Formats: sequence, structure tokens, C-alpha cells
Amino acid sequence: MDIALTIIGLLCMITGILGSILPVLPGPPISWVGLLLLHFTEGVTLSWWFLVLTFIVAIGITVLDYVIPAMGTKKFGGSKAGMWGTTIGLIVGIIAPIPLGILIGPFVGALIGELINKADGRTALKAAFGSFLGFLSGAFMKLVVTVIFLVLYIAKVWNFRTELFTS
Repeated sequence: MDIALTIIGLLCMITGILGSILPVLPGPPISWVGLLLLHFTEGVTLSWWFLVLTFIVAIGITVLDYVIPAMGTKKFGGSKAGMWGTTIGLIVGIIAPIPLGILIGPFVGALIGELINKADGRTALKAAFGSFLGFLSGAFMKLVVTVIFLVLYIAKVWNFRTELFTS
């Protein structure tokens, strides 16, 4: 059972890292579930303080990820249409077979969203840039946290490898 929980936990870690970039997956909470699964193995001991602290970090970063792009858009004069455009552009950028689509998509989406919202070209461009910066900031924060969680996970598995992988 320990090996199954360890493998599922590792899959949660990888999914969490992907969720740092993909807007449909809550990256840090999924990575945290990986740590929690590791805790439930018989071979690894994680303190409740460790679990609570990492949970607070995961939830805090997830909340900030919703706040920061909106702040970026608002700071640069954007609207909700720009935010929606950023999200739609990200999804299109991921699916479209173009180089750097994941970076180009949110910017173009925000720009189109602002233009649909009847913003003039300069305001739309400025808001799109703000939304794009907010998206990048949020994605970077989530990526850093999920990679740190993965490093902690690997370190714990390595430290308790004898207990986990010997019968």
C-alpha cells in the first residue's frame, strides 16, 4: 500500500506542477495532496505542523493567483473582459500548435477582450500587458511552490526509502 500511495503522491506532484501553468487545475493544492498521501504511508512520518504550514502556503498561493492578475489588469486600466480574454487566450494558446502559444495566447486574449469591451487601442494594449504580467506572476509563484513541494516530497521519500520500499 505504501508504494501505491507514494506513486499516486508523485503523480499529484507532477499534476500540481502542470496545474501551475494550466488554469483549470489548482496546482499547489494538488501538490499538497501528494504530500498528504505520503503522510498516510506507514513508512514516512510528516509532522502535522509541516502539513498545516504547507496547506496554508498552497491555499494562500491559490488565492493570490486569482487576485494578482486582476490587480495587474486593474492597475493597467483593464476590465473583466480583459481577464476573461486572458483565460480564454491561455486555453487557446495551449491547444493551438504555435510556438510559445502559452505565452502569446493570454496576451492576445486580453487584448481582444479589451477591444470587444470597446477600449481604445492604446488602453487595450496597456490592459493586455497588465493582465499578461499578472498571469505570469501568478504562474511563476505557483510553479515555485509546486517545485518546492516536489523537492520536499523527493527528500522525504529519499530519507524514508528503506521504510517505504522494503517489506
